[in-house]
Amino acid sequence: MSGHSKWATIKHKKGAADAKRGKLFAKLIKQVEVAARSGGGDPDANPTLRTMFQKARDNSVPLDTIERAVKRGTGELEGVEYESITYEGYAPGGVALLIEVLTDNRNRTGSEIRSLLTKNGGSLAEPGAVAWQFQRKGVVKVARSVEEDDVMLVGLDHGAEDLDDHGEVWQLTCDPGDVVAMRRALEEAGIAVEESDSTMMPTNTIPMTAEADVKAVLRLIDLIDDHDDVQDVHSNIDIPDEVLEAVS
Repeated sequence: MSGHSKWATIKHKKGAADAKRGKLFAKLIKQVEVAARSGGGDPDANPTLRTMFQKARDNSVPLDTIERAVKRGTGELEGVEYESITYEGYAPGGVALLIEVLTDNRNRTGSEIRSLLTKNGGSLAEPGAVAWQFQRKGVVKVARSVEEDDVMLVGLDHGAEDLDDHGEVWQLTCDPGDVVAMRRALEEAGIAVEESDSTMMPTNTIPMTAEADVKAVLRLIDLIDDHDDVQDVHSNIDIPDEVLEAVS
């Protein structure tokens, strides 16, 4: 259970350094609201809501703000109805992009995503062209200060498929349905969990070593990720450590 996911490392660093807390909060609250609307407001009966609720708490979203989002989702408070859409596309160099959005205006968001791609060396793909290169997985992250053997021991007993060293954190990968149980087991073992979520992971990656190409891809991903309606951007790019350090 070893290895490195450069893209996950990039995303972790970006998230940790992101000064736009208001925008991050807005995205997380939107995810909570949509989860409550689709599966009900009880986290114990709605695994998606439980995951989104915990994700918001992990990122320091105030509890009362989360609870209001749940009430908007269940209709107890007035709110906007969002549509979940996944766009597929390519960045420069043929790097695959899977772009998850929540929007109240499909036409506006689609047009803006297409524009961001085409103006920055990418392109929008037909549905299904990219999605097959990804699979949904659960991830649980714990501090890198915890001993690897301790994390692995708990993880193996609760469905862990892989354990990656992401520099500042250990990341356990599992079936999305095992996230809650694994998090609970780690915490009961005295291992503090920094974050848990479900995400799309590439089944194969594209190595990229030219600094100019890497910069172009990362710039496009950042532009897309900064869009208000975009909840997550998944990529199959694989960047060697030395190149990542050079462009960071």
